[in-house]
Amino acid sequence: MLRLTRLSDTPILGPIWEHEWEREAVFNAGAIYENGLVHLFYRASNNRFRLDTERPDPAHKFVSSIGYAISTDGVHFARFDQPVLTGVGPQEAWGVEDPRITKIDDTYYMIYTAFGGRTWEDYRPAICWSKNLVDWQGHRVLLDETNKDAALFPERIGGRYVLLHRRMPHIWIGFSTDLEHWTDHRILMTTRPGTWESKKIGIAGPPHKTEAGWVLFYHAVDDQHVYRLGVALLDLEDPTKVLARYPYPILEPELEWERAGLVPNVVFSCGSVEIDGAFFVYYGAGDATLGVAAVDRSILLHYLTREASGR
Repeated sequence: MLRLTRLSDTPILGPIWEHEWEREAVFNAGAIYENGLVHLFYRASNNRFRLDTERPDPAHKFVSSIGYAISTDGVHFARFDQPVLTGVGPQEAWGVEDPRITKIDDTYYMIYTAFGGRTWEDYRPAICWSKNLVDWQGHRVLLDETNKDAALFPERIGGRYVLLHRRMPHIWIGFSTDLEHWTDHRILMTTRPGTWESKKIGIAGPPHKTEAGWVLFYHAVDDQHVYRLGVALLDLEDPTKVLARYPYPILEPELEWERAGLVPNVVFSCGSVEIDGAFFVYYGAGDATLGVAAVDRSILLHYLTREASGR
């Protein structure tokens, strides 16, 4: 059976109480591998979440920021003391969440969730861009709708940018020539009633280009609200075609810090990288800490291509 292997039995990053902006939670990180370094952009929260109110309660406000950490081995990280991205304007009054990083040509794009906090549905996918991974500009709403779990493909296909996103409860795909006007939206992958992916699904991070197709890690939620990770394979030239979808989860909450946390029974990824023939998948655990698990590239493609061929 295809499974991710944890590279650490303890979180690789957690809160730092002395840093007000990341004292409560550190999780859900986008990732990119450049020049022998893993660059990790993680969501951090300053206060404990309270999600059981009808509307966001200012008395229990939590604000999310994006932190930045760097590693030479993909497991041990040095982190910056200050966030690299914080909320701007009313749509980001409660912060910036769940970043996903893509490099296209010479520009890095961060797609993230902008949470205004006026209602629980007051979130929008937004975009920033950078030339150096430190100085970010933009803070522009990408789709003016209640939507999240969005990321760009790392190259244009047929001359167009390709966006994965989530209109509840399915994974969607859309296209643009200018990163502003998006068309041809359609469902890419649907939930599967009665399974581990019955309630909702969403992408993990940007897909990886391989000779067999685009490898897409994703998360899925069942009727008991348990979050697990899965993987699919998309056609290289027409990414609206799903060639294979592995039928079983490849990572699920098993360790104490994955089953507990601020939101129990959650493994949730916003990014992965390829290092020396293996995919390193970074995941938030319990909406509180960060872990990493890996799988050999050739083994993953073996299972996915076998699934695609129906064997």
